[in-house]
Amino acid sequence: MKLTLPPGSFAAYLFDCDGTIADSMPLHYQAWKQALSEWNCPFDEALFYEWGGKPIAEIISTLNTRHGLHMPVEAVARRKETLYFELLPQLKPVPEVLEHIEAQHGRIPFAVVSGSTRESVEASLSTLHLLDRFAILVCAGDYTHSKPHPEPFLLAAAKLGVPPQSCLVFEDTDMGIQSATAAGMASVKIPPPSERS
Repeated sequence: MKLTLPPGSFAAYLFDCDGTIADSMPLHYQAWKQALSEWNCPFDEALFYEWGGKPIAEIISTLNTRHGLHMPVEAVARRKETLYFELLPQLKPVPEVLEHIEAQHGRIPFAVVSGSTRESVEASLSTLHLLDRFAILVCAGDYTHSKPHPEPFLLAAAKLGVPPQSCLVFEDTDMGIQSATAAGMASVKIPPPSERS
């Protein structure tokens, strides 16, 4: 499968990490399931994908409200991240996205714009030997409003010194595409693993 990019030439590429560069969503879901099962908290796979791009703390808080639970947000977040790091040796890149990273690396600047923690993003990109390709990482904690708000992408464009309309965003979630559109950026949607064959 080839990704079809929107027409035009772009001065920078902005990438989501999980599910876009790294085929990590199945691994993240495994880690979530295990961490949340310790609190008898259900987390449906469809909901997990729907919430792709939400910061970890926001997911745990929302699940607490939804299920009337009192999970300690920081402790559960740490547990989930630890479980994810244990699964990292299984991590692979998304080939269709890797192709565009390889083709444009060194020609235009790249940034990662993620709802995950910096530690998680750096671990994923290091495992894939891609960390050095990205001039800027914008991660959970770097912005006030998470996707679908435009702030994360606007922050990355500002850090790269590239106008928003000259950026192309690679994203796998509707929330991420909404964020890019709100930031005035063109985008390309990465299909989920089941549709990529």
